[in-house]
Amino acid sequence: MTYCLAMRLRDGLVMLSDTRTNAGVDNVSNYRKLFVFHPTADRTIVLQSAGNLATTQEVLDRIDRDLDDPAAPESLATVEHLFEAALYVGRLSVEVAQRHRGALDAIGADGTSTFLVSGQVADHAPDALLVYPAGNYIRASDDRPFLQIGETKYGKFLLELATEADVTLDEAAKVALSSMISTARANLSVGPPYDLGIYRNGSHVVEHSRIATDSSFLATLEGVWLKHLRLGLDELPMVDPAETSLL
Repeated sequence: MTYCLAMRLRDGLVMLSDTRTNAGVDNVSNYRKLFVFHPTADRTIVLQSAGNLATTQEVLDRIDRDLDDPAAPESLATVEHLFEAALYVGRLSVEVAQRHRGALDAIGADGTSTFLVSGQVADHAPDALLVYPAGNYIRASDDRPFLQIGETKYGKFLLELATEADVTLDEAAKVALSSMISTARANLSVGPPYDLGIYRNGSHVVEHSRIATDSSFLATLEGVWLKHLRLGLDELPMVDPAETSLL
């Protein structure tokens, strides 16, 4: 399992991915799931992945191959819109999954992957899109300007609070990490190190950093997060028998 999120905000984009993968409780490892592409000066594209690791790695290899081939009919360097990049990634993902489907079906394995494609192409507005295993996509909306893949349910509420508050990018990064902490606390298949990307509108630069497992910053953030959860618990009203119905 994994957890990746992308937030499209007033000033730009925030993207966060964990790195934990597992094929059973005794086979846990770490792999990068956030990848930054800057194939030309006028485009910056961030890819985040969840699902079958082998499919994801082959999709990434094919993306790199197309970028290295000037004769390739399509690549991240040639698309004119971010949604075209999403469709391109979707086609690669479908082709790879179909190629291995017979062998994977024989052992009961799922060979599909899901992707988040975020960034900016030329002078079009930055955006974030979720690419399904079928190859189609949805984009972040004005009412729900964030997307999640992987283990999504535990961190969703924090993202909703942040987007309703119209936070800045730096504030959104804290919210994204809080969403990740909430998810990691609830599901051991999600965990650090975490890869964080911040993209400011029109910059064509991703501020990309890795937050290590033993990061003092991460320990401080988690400590503050837990402290205020406990304070919130103390402020919750006690159950009033007069306001309840006995069964």
